[in-house]
Amino acid sequence: MDKRIFQLVRIADIVDGIFGVLKDDEVPFCVTVENNDYVFPDGDYLCKRVNSPKYGNTFEITGVSGRTHILIHWGNWEDNSLGCVIVGEFYDPLNTKDNITKNGIGSSKKAFNEFIDRTKDINEFVLKIRTFDINKIERIQ
Repeated sequence: MDKRIFQLVRIADIVDGIFGVLKDDEVPFCVTVENNDYVFPDGDYLCKRVNSPKYGNTFEITGVSGRTHILIHWGNWEDNSLGCVIVGEFYDPLNTKDNITKNGIGSSKKAFNEFIDRTKDINEFVLKIRTFDINKIERIQ
């Protein structure tokens, strides 16, 4: 049986993080943010179910050269991660503990719970990560 495939499409690389969309069988179901300082290359990665001391039942993205413990988890800003993929329901400027407004993602635990529900019957899947390039899209006349 073929492995299930999820896709992460990175759509914006700004000072507040790398923002994307996570798709299950081509259907977008949540948004993502990654830390600019720890981003890993586009590619196809095997994700394996793990029990994280901090995040509990989740998945580790494996096969990233020179890196381990890359998880999919909840959070609100890119600096809630040291290279993991954070999921959320929507993009939103949010106030940090220091009352600084930063671009982030909201309803992260809700999105994470949806992700875990979607993966409840599998222990591994393939994550295809690609960066969207607006310059490769033909303009509508």
